Amino acid sequence: MSSLLRVHGRIGQRTLLLTTAAVPLTGWTVHALALHRKLAAAKKDPLTGLLRRDAYTARARQVLRRHGDDTAVVLVDQDDFKAVNDTLSHEAGDVVLMATAARLAAWAGPCASVGRLGGDEFAIVLELPAARREVRLAQLVRMLRTPVTLDDGQVVDVAASVGAATCDIVGTRDLSALQRAADAALYEGKHSGRAVIATAAHATVPSINGRRAGRPGTSRWGRAA
Repeated sequence: MSSLLRVHGRIGQRTLLLTTAAVPLTGWTVHALALHRKLAAAKKDPLTGLLRRDAYTARARQVLRRHGDDTAVVLVDQDDFKAVNDTLSHEAGDVVLMATAARLAAWAGPCASVGRLGGDEFAIVLELPAARREVRLAQLVRMLRTPVTLDDGQVVDVAASVGAATCDIVGTRDLSALQRAADAALYEGKHSGRAVIATAAHATVPSINGRRAGRPGTSRWGRAA
C-alpha cells in the first residue's frame, strides 16, 4: 500500500472515531439542556414567572447573608382580588396577577428574591437601606395601584396591601421571623393605601398551624420557611 493510501486510511479512521464519539456527546448535551430548562421551569410559577416558594426561600436566604441588616422582607397581598375573579373572570384575575408580578420584579430589581407564594400573595427579599426605605415602599404602593388594562381594553382598578420587616428594626436575620413580622404589619395596614414597616413586636404575633391567630381563612407565616 502506498504511503498516500496509508495516510488517507489513518485520517479516515480518526474521522470515524471522532464522529462516533461525538454522537453520544451531542445527545447528552441536548438532554442536559432539556433537563436544565425543566429544572429552571420547576423553580418558577408558570403564570407569573416569579419564583415558587422553595426557590424564593433559598434565594431569600442568600440575600440575607449578603446584605445583613440592610435587608428587607416585603409581603404583598392583592386587595379585593376575589371580586376581580367573581365579577370579571378568572382570566381577568390572571392578567391582574401577571401585571402585579411584573411590577414587583421591576421594583425589586434583578438581585432580589421575588416569589409568588400562592393565590394573590407575593414576597420580596431585597437590599433596602434605611435612608431609602420609606420612599421606596411608597413607590411600590403607587405602582401597585396603577390600573391594569385587560386584553379587551377594559381597565381594572387595582391595589395591594404591603407590609415590610427589616433586620435592623425587628432585631433578627431569621427569614421566618421577618416574614411573620411583615405579615403582621401587612394586616395592620390592610386597605390603608400605605406600606407598614414592622416593629419588633410584630414578630411576636401568635400563629396557629400556619395561620395567624384571630384571622381564620388566611394562609400566613406560622411555619418555618
